[in-house]
Amino acid sequence: MVLRGYQALQALAEARLAEVERLVRDYFTSTDGLEPVPRSELLKRAKSHDVIVLDVRPPEEYEAGHIAGAVSMPLSVLKRKLADLPVHTKVVAYCRGPYCVLAAEAVRLLRQRGFDAVRLADGYPEWRDAGLPVEVSGSSPKAKEKHA
Repeated sequence: MVLRGYQALQALAEARLAEVERLVRDYFTSTDGLEPVPRSELLKRAKSHDVIVLDVRPPEEYEAGHIAGAVSMPLSVLKRKLADLPVHTKVVAYCRGPYCVLAAEAVRLLRQRGFDAVRLADGYPEWRDAGLPVEVSGSSPKAKEKHA
């Protein structure tokens, strides 16, 4: 219910303030420089194991629910754990939604360290609401929510 209210407010702001889109585009373009990956592309790449999906939200949010197969790598610890990531695999980072800066900051850091990284166009709430595969930490494979 809160998410829907937030999304309605977000839509109102975008409709009323044309400059919001320009400001957001300018920020994300200057931060990560590339077009974000749409959900459909991430789903296809994740199914073929052609990508590492990083959830850069705080651990509590990851544990409450995350994209199926995503690795919890909060932005606050990403720098220390870069050595744990394979350098030659594409990385897609995501966070709370299209205006969340955590994923953009993660992509910037990953690229500075030589990784091929992009961000998801939106975030976990939109992924879940689209009925795409999600997991809850600590759940068995049978308890995973699989909607796709």
